[in-house]
Amino acid sequence: MSVEKSGADGSEGCRYEIRVRGPIGPTLMQAFPTLTATRRSHDTLLAGSLDHSALYGVINQLDALGLHLLEIRSPSSGSGAGTAGQIT
Repeated sequence: MSVEKSGADGSEGCRYEIRVRGPIGPTLMQAFPTLTATRRSHDTLLAGSLDHSALYGVINQLDALGLHLLEIRSPSSGSGAGTAGQIT
């Protein structure tokens, strides 16, 4: 996963917040070395700058680890309002 670097298609990294159900301990966090984890109530918020391919890599890794993805938010895109995608 790249941080703050241009991807192969010329896209630059964007800041993402990824909300996951439940806690993620230090061992599982080793799968996400470029992200920081913050506990939010019963969920974990993973945050960091990712290009699109790295974002898909994180999503695939969450799935492979059996973690429940709740939301992906990009607060740095657009005019400050940010965008979010609810996962149901």
